[in-house]
Amino acid sequence: MFITLEGGEGAGKSTQAALLADALCARGHAVLRTREPGGAPGAEFLRNVLLGGTIDWSSRAETLLHFAARVEHVEKTIRPALAAGMWVVCDRFYDSTLAYQGYGQGADRGFIATLAGLVGLVPDLTLVLDVPDAVGADRLRGRGGAADRYEKLDAAFHQRVNDGFRSIAASAPERCVVVPAGADIQTVQSAVLAAVDGRSRLALIAR
Repeated sequence: MFITLEGGEGAGKSTQAALLADALCARGHAVLRTREPGGAPGAEFLRNVLLGGTIDWSSRAETLLHFAARVEHVEKTIRPALAAGMWVVCDRFYDSTLAYQGYGQGADRGFIATLAGLVGLVPDLTLVLDVPDAVGADRLRGRGGAADRYEKLDAAFHQRVNDGFRSIAASAPERCVVVPAGADIQTVQSAVLAAVDGRSRLALIAR
């Protein structure tokens, strides 16, 4: 399966992606854990360009850079792993571009949807980790370290992003499962595993 984890800042995606990958490995699956932007050498280069904050990109150029990184990631990393029979757990995918650039920054959502279709790969399951805006903001402040250019944006931007993820999940219930992520790590992990197990059973029945 190709599983993506989505959500705004402070939702716990990276933590839950690591825990999910470990749980799947413990069950005997071969697992690749990866991230966006990034996941391949060229895509990691573009990650540094996008998150560094030194250039004020136009919204369309920024969107295209995210998709350039994504295509490189898909072709060099994700597709080969899936072809080899691995499970792929990815921290962010094209829903993040729709939420951040589309809902958050006002880029053309139709343009983003067209680019997503051109990627030619749809996740089997997308876990949307949802936290109250105030909880996400508190977690973001407590992270420490240097903030990237998106983390530095104001509360109104992050609220638009979170609302965007909720809209995306509501529009694609066949793919997306909303996981309340404001609880402790173990509680959220249990909900994540339950969602994965439920979708895995449905996939087996469909076959």
